[in-house]
Amino acid sequence: MTSSPSSDQVNLRLILVSGKTHEFQFSPNDSAADIAKHVYENWPTDWDDEKVSTHSILRLIYQGRFLHGNVTLGALQLPVGKTTVMHLVARENLPEPNSQGQRKSGKTEESNCCVLL
Repeated sequence: MTSSPSSDQVNLRLILVSGKTHEFQFSPNDSAADIAKHVYENWPTDWDDEKVSTHSILRLIYQGRFLHGNVTLGALQLPVGKTTVMHLVARENLPEPNSQGQRKSGKTEESNCCVLL
């Protein structure tokens, strides 16, 4: 396993959709894009069956929200020397900022759902 977190680094425990986890250490100045690239370039061997083709589709989710590539760990006010948990998913595009609210209040005639009788 990994050593205890450094006092000037943010320890990230990343969780894949499969439930597999791995811990990485980053500077508070590192952005979500930096983290995705680092994880891709240092892909854990126990994640080999879930390796993606490029780092550009890796997305971080923190507290239920996708992080945009330029957001730094420091901007999120993550505590240094402690472990923070985030989810790591492969996704081509981020959802639109208000897409969740629009989806809930969308009109039924715009729905792509089917009714089976």
